[in-house]
Amino acid sequence: MPPLSPQHLFCLLRRHPRGPGEPTEAGTDRTGTGNLRPAPSRLADCPALPRLRPAIEQPPQHFFIFFPLSHAVSYNFQLLPQCSFPCQVAGDSMSQSKSVFSFFAGTGFLDLGFEDSGFKIVYVNEINPQFREAYRYARKGLKLPEPEYGCSKEDVTNLTEGENQSRLKELIEEARKNYELVGFIGGPPCPDFSIGGKNRGKEGDNGKLSAAYIELICQQQPDFFLFENVKGLWKTAKHRAFFEELKRRLESAGYCLTEQLINALEYGVPQNRYRIILIGFKADILRSRGIKTLYEGAFPWEKHIKHPKEKVFSYPWPKTNRFEQDSERPCPEGIPQELTVEHWFQQNDVLNHPNAEHYFKPRAGLKRFISVDEGDDSKKCFKRLHRWRYSPTACYGNNEVHLHPYKIRRLSVAEALAIQSLPKEFEFPPNLSLTTMFKTVANGVPYLASEALAKTILDFLGENQSN
Repeated sequence: MPPLSPQHLFCLLRRHPRGPGEPTEAGTDRTGTGNLRPAPSRLADCPALPRLRPAIEQPPQHFFIFFPLSHAVSYNFQLLPQCSFPCQVAGDSMSQSKSVFSFFAGTGFLDLGFEDSGFKIVYVNEINPQFREAYRYARKGLKLPEPEYGCSKEDVTNLTEGENQSRLKELIEEARKNYELVGFIGGPPCPDFSIGGKNRGKEGDNGKLSAAYIELICQQQPDFFLFENVKGLWKTAKHRAFFEELKRRLESAGYCLTEQLINALEYGVPQNRYRIILIGFKADILRSRGIKTLYEGAFPWEKHIKHPKEKVFSYPWPKTNRFEQDSERPCPEGIPQELTVEHWFQQNDVLNHPNAEHYFKPRAGLKRFISVDEGDDSKKCFKRLHRWRYSPTACYGNNEVHLHPYKIRRLSVAEALAIQSLPKEFEFPPNLSLTTMFKTVANGVPYLASEALAKTILDFLGENQSN
């Protein structure tokens, strides 16, 4: 068992009268850090499971167990809130947590994946006020604390100069005193590199934000960083030159780099979504861990892949069926059901989700909705999802309309969140505009992909306690 730190709880647990393997709701801690996260719906993803399993089958009825606060989950147990308190650990008082400064945070999909993997989000930057409101609302619903250093509303470009630059430097210096590592994560807006977007490249307003983010990294020198963007930045020739220019700047600033074109399907997300991921580590951080260089194959990109894309695309997925309202179709054999739209709709109970009724209701055009076959996503505008297949890239703008597999309407926000693999407890405030809701969903990094990337970084640094 890994060494305990102040991030661990010392908890009194008792058996809960539910069926074997049935998850319960986690309780509330009394440590001053807020409520514990609800237990995950899929026990296979529960990092505390190996340590909890021995106690499931053996007495006594009450027992003590240690587990990380970030992995506060229950497995056939009920947490007794009044008996929880922080561990007092002798030695270094510095928390062993890894702190993260998040930029272009949106409503926190990427942040949540890192946080649930053991990182602590201490600072958030998001210029859009509605996104910031939704970020706070979602965290409150998940019983997560506010970021320690607050939520900045500055344009990232402004953080590279003057008082904003100095203030950010002070916060990073403060974080270095309290945390073992400081990292930056962010996915700058991507329309200027997207084939289906503005495609203006580095000269576009959004393109310039990518350069600003890289400049911020070079100035502030975090121990590691993650940069996420669309495939077009990596694959389109004129944009690739800009991408290589950004990499040269990072290498000159002392970073060792590794990159990968990922597909969200690989991590269990029911969505065919390619993204380029660039990760960098300060050379001295690697040396301190006995890592001399990031040679090809050194970074374990493959470790948390659940479904290699070559295999995914070889399955006999259903193609199209005639649209029938509220019809029932059995799941075909020979496909991974957990990658299907319908599986996630059921798992997240989307019809009873707080955002279930949040969808665009057109005054006309219903005949056109009915005319599109289930599974026909070949057209640029109207795409109807197939219930027993994964979704095309969640892109709900530029006249792209995604239709429900067996209902005469567009997808709801609850369904879009499920397609982005968010926990069913994640929700948006009801007063947020529909346009804002769908925009932030489409912009976000799928939760399971972000969680896997965070775990891969920890694996590489030799600090993933869930292994």
